[in-house]
Amino acid sequence: MPFHPRTRTLGAALALSLALTGCGGGTDDDVDAREGATEETGTSENAAASLHLDDPWIKAATVEDGMTAVFGELVNDGDEEVTVVAASHEDADTVELHEVTTQGADATMREREGGFPVPANGTLPLEPGGDHIMLMGLTADLEPGAESSVTVELFDGSTTTFTAVVKEHAGANEEYEGDHEGHGGDEDHGGDH
Repeated sequence: MPFHPRTRTLGAALALSLALTGCGGGTDDDVDAREGATEETGTSENAAASLHLDDPWIKAATVEDGMTAVFGELVNDGDEEVTVVAASHEDADTVELHEVTTQGADATMREREGGFPVPANGTLPLEPGGDHIMLMGLTADLEPGAESSVTVELFDGSTTTFTAVVKEHAGANEEYEGDHEGHGGDEDHGGDH
């Protein structure tokens, strides 16, 4: 029987349709394999999921105080280092990641370049006189006993939010090294963290 050109066109269309269906679909195993690859490479969702803050707290402060800080212990349950690169708080105009350095008897607080790296399966303490999350330009009083949320952003753009209790604390007297509106120069921090 001779092969008709129209039959050839229909056959080619059917073959193309089957090929496209095979490419566009996927089995549950294919989906699981893609998700497994995502977990192994430490994507944004997993970076945020592996980080938490143990015993988070914020030093009580008023709008007049202007600034305060967040403390606790950053814990990375993941198998890869996670770096906190930024933070935000609804009652602060500016939030920075700070470190305290000492030269002789003087302690100076400054923004930490590169953020807070938290080692794989490790911790990083945020404490008075050390690394901390600085809340500046307070727009509301942070009263003792209240709870307040802090959101941190990780190196891959993912975010996670912690709820911290506000507590009274008589902090250290570090000098602030920075140039921020309302907080310029090397001004005495007055123990606000």
